[in-house]
Parts: sequence; C-alpha cells; structure tokens
Amino acid sequence: MLALAITIPTGVAVLAYLVVGLVIGVESMGVPLPGETTLIAAALLASQGHLRIEFVIAAAALGAIVGDSIGYFIGRKAGRGLFERLGRRFHHFSEDRLVRAEKYFHKYGVWTVFFGRFVALLRIFAGPMAGMLRMHYPRFLVANAAGGIAWSTTIGLVAYNIGDNADKIFGRVSVWALVVVGVAAVAAYVIHKVRRRRHSAGTVVPAAESADV
Repeated sequence: MLALAITIPTGVAVLAYLVVGLVIGVESMGVPLPGETTLIAAALLASQGHLRIEFVIAAAALGAIVGDSIGYFIGRKAGRGLFERLGRRFHHFSEDRLVRAEKYFHKYGVWTVFFGRFVALLRIFAGPMAGMLRMHYPRFLVANAAGGIAWSTTIGLVAYNIGDNADKIFGRVSVWALVVVGVAAVAAYVIHKVRRRRHSAGTVVPAAESADV
C-alpha cells in the first residue's frame, strides 16, 4: 500500500487526504480496515514532501471522530444482535473479542473510548460498542474527539519524524497503550471505591447516633 501511495502525484494530494479520512472513518464504524497503517503511510509521504502533515493529521482526526459517531448510532440502533451476526461470519467480531471489549467498557467507560483509539481491537469496537451500551452521547463525543485528535497527532507526527520503522514501533505502542488503559482504570476504580466507602461511613455513623438518642 505504501509503495502505491508513493507514486501518487502531488496534484491529487486532496484525494490522498480523502482516502486517509475515509479508511480511518470506515474502520471507526466497526469495519476492520488498516486505519493506523494508512495514517502512517500518509505521514511518511508527508515526510518526503508529497503531502502536508497538518492536513494528514486533520483528515485522520476528522475521519476518526465522524466514523466513531456513525458507529455509535449504528450500535445504538442495532444492539448486540448485530455483533453476534457479524461474529458468525468474521473472526474480528468473535464472541471472545466482543466480551473483552464489553468488559473494558463496563469497567472503564469513557476512558476506553479515549485510550481505545490507540489499541487496534478497541479502535474498531469503540463507536458501535458505546452505542450498544447506551453510553451518554455528549460524554462519548468528548472522549471520541479528544482520543481521535490525540491519536492522529501522535501517530502522524511520530511517523513523520521516525520514518520507515513507524509501523513496527506502533505495534508495540498499542500493547503498552492497553497496559496504560488498564493501570489508569484500576487506579480510578480504587479511588472511586475508597471515596464511596468513606461517603457511606459518613452517612451511617450519624444515623447510629440519632438512633441511640
């Protein structure tokens, strides 16, 4: 794909930006396309002077945000049945992957949408899964936009600067991003539990005192 992209004349750069946005947008709807690879390829072209990196990043971010939003409404309308039907035909939507993605959403909520942009599995599932689970759309949109912009900027700029090894490096980054999601979410969960327990203790003690009186 990269070899083909390098042959694109400068005069049709707009088409290249549209391809970046389209591939990433369709991937974000839940279709397993190589969105990250497309972004890296476009960033490499920009480093060679064929494209402009700011337009590559903008196209990727817009595709991610719009695609995730469309995926959200598809998941909201179709529900779990859509994933189950797709799972019978495509291994990307297998029951095991669906359960794993659903678990992340139940535990980590909007953080899954934000950090999930950096992880291949969650990047595909984030929009439709959030819709299926009826996540509040304004919250989803904020996390979706923030994640899409952060992802496209990070991947685009790093690929632009480090060159041909970008694809291998980001393969490792995806794994570490998943670890970061887990650690951050566990910390947030523990803090939430501690605060809830303190709040419960604070409300129970006065009730006991008033009963004694």
